[in-house]
Amino acid sequence: MNNKYNNDIEQVSLSVCEPMTQWGGKWTEEKLDAFEKYVNAYLTIMNVYRDKYNWKLIYFDGFAGSGSRESKNKEEESNLLQDLFNEDSLAQEELDLYKGAAERVLGIKQRGFDYYYFIDKDKESSEKLKELLSVFNNNKKIKYVNSDANEQVALLSKAMHEKRELAALVLLDPFGMQVDWNSIKLLKDTRTDLWILIPTGVIVNRLLDKKGELTYIDKLTSFFGKDEDFLRKYFYTIRQEKTLFGETEEIVEKVKQPIKKIAELYIDQLKEIFKFVTPSPLVLYNSRNTPIFHFACASNNENAIKIANEIIQKKQSL
Repeated sequence: MNNKYNNDIEQVSLSVCEPMTQWGGKWTEEKLDAFEKYVNAYLTIMNVYRDKYNWKLIYFDGFAGSGSRESKNKEEESNLLQDLFNEDSLAQEELDLYKGAAERVLGIKQRGFDYYYFIDKDKESSEKLKELLSVFNNNKKIKYVNSDANEQVALLSKAMHEKRELAALVLLDPFGMQVDWNSIKLLKDTRTDLWILIPTGVIVNRLLDKKGELTYIDKLTSFFGKDEDFLRKYFYTIRQEKTLFGETEEIVEKVKQPIKKIAELYIDQLKEIFKFVTPSPLVLYNSRNTPIFHFACASNNENAIKIANEIIQKKQSL
């Protein structure tokens, strides 16, 4: 079964990954276009085998709401994130376009998933999404869950370990660093294809301040799954320098190309959980051509990553 399955994947990928429309200029559209192409390829392949092997397909969106940012008083990072977004001057239309995966996935014109789970911690966002997607409710098994994404990933993982016929396509694309590394680890040894948005430039790089003070170290360790000592050694160098008075002074310097290093570390971490990971994620830029996110795919199926790589390379060649 595996050889035929893998061969069919290779044949399908070449046709499915051709761009249906020209890639958009906004990072939000680029992300959504890439993901929609992958979902189409995923369903095209899985639909050939799902009945024969009794697979049940799950679509899981951990941050599926309307795209509004959390209010300032909800958690410690929110004040910081508000400042970062104000400073970065993300256009309102970019925020509005940020969430659109749900409509695209539900609107795909082929046999879809057996179950759709749309998770959002914010109740108002969940209600808005439910209203927006009400047109799809007649023929889709859709569940809207007002809960923390990390908690729901844990429940998904438990179900997938208990019921091996389950296969999931998981999208985790928060603006910030809400996804704990411990949650990603729970997906190990499951039939999961994961797409995750890594806030390399817009958030993480700024938390790795130039002086190495690391005010938000708890958030960083939770996000990377690495301790403080490792992160300091990975992102900073320390050298000794003599002052004019002959005293020795420690100079802390942040590594060069920190955004690239952030992406590399996260990809290396994903490789500890999944057998195959996109070596070069889709880099998403803001209007000033600064990298703000890396969009990566991880799977235990090699050909799934071949498809993801084709999609990414098609974008990067334009």
